[in-house]
Amino acid sequence: MALETRIYQKQRTLKIGTLLKASLQDMYQSRFLARQLAKRDITAQYRQSYLGIVWALITPIATAFVWIFLNSSGTIKLSDTGIPYPVYAFSGTLIWSVVVASINSPIQNTNAAKGILSKINFPKEALIVSGIYKLLFDSSIKVLLLVLFVFFYGVGFHWSLLLFPVAILGAILFGTTLGLFVTPMGLLYKDIGKIITFGMQFLMYVTPVVYAIPKSGMMQSIMTWNPITPIVLTARDLAVGLSPEYLTYFLVVLAVCVPLLFIGLVIYRISIPIIVERLSA
Repeated sequence: MALETRIYQKQRTLKIGTLLKASLQDMYQSRFLARQLAKRDITAQYRQSYLGIVWALITPIATAFVWIFLNSSGTIKLSDTGIPYPVYAFSGTLIWSVVVASINSPIQNTNAAKGILSKINFPKEALIVSGIYKLLFDSSIKVLLLVLFVFFYGVGFHWSLLLFPVAILGAILFGTTLGLFVTPMGLLYKDIGKIITFGMQFLMYVTPVVYAIPKSGMMQSIMTWNPITPIVLTARDLAVGLSPEYLTYFLVVLAVCVPLLFIGLVIYRISIPIIVERLSA
């Protein structure tokens, strides 16, 4: 196999199109490396663990159980959701966990690989693809569990359920796009990770994750314009067979995410080598 020849010049010209093309090429060419990294991380994550894959489900199940208990016990009074509340709460927390994991994925994978980034020359985009592989693995387990929930509570099968994985892919696209923008700062300052954790906890309560959008008031406006709202509602509606009320908004959010994803890849490609050099200095 012929070795690749690279020419380094003193003058640097930052051409967005060239950088994006190189980034996409590296993502494609490093797909085998990304699979190996994802397989290694998944195996290491569940090694020496009695519960194994169950850990991927504990957070959404625990969060949903708390709200189901509060609602059934009368501690809080929630408006009618139109479907069995356990399905509503669990589907919402499950979709929310996918979004949160997608936002954290680029920074977590890049941060975990800081040790080898300064020693081995490989396409940094492999870390992004590796994170997406892990997200797909965890999400597939969550989708299967949600299907069981849907049948257990008598919602039944609807053809729209087949489109639910597509909505989950949209959630991954949205989260990964945001994650790429915060990764460079997150590598330099640990405060960014804490801010993300705190901010997502707050955002959950202004998103129809465990309760429906109010009929009126300021909270209705906030939840309606929240860009995560159409992702959660569209995915849930497809899962339970309802007509997706926010489908147009959902498609608009994804359409905006695509160019932003490309910009995020360019920023990632430019910034990560510089940050790694600074951290290893």
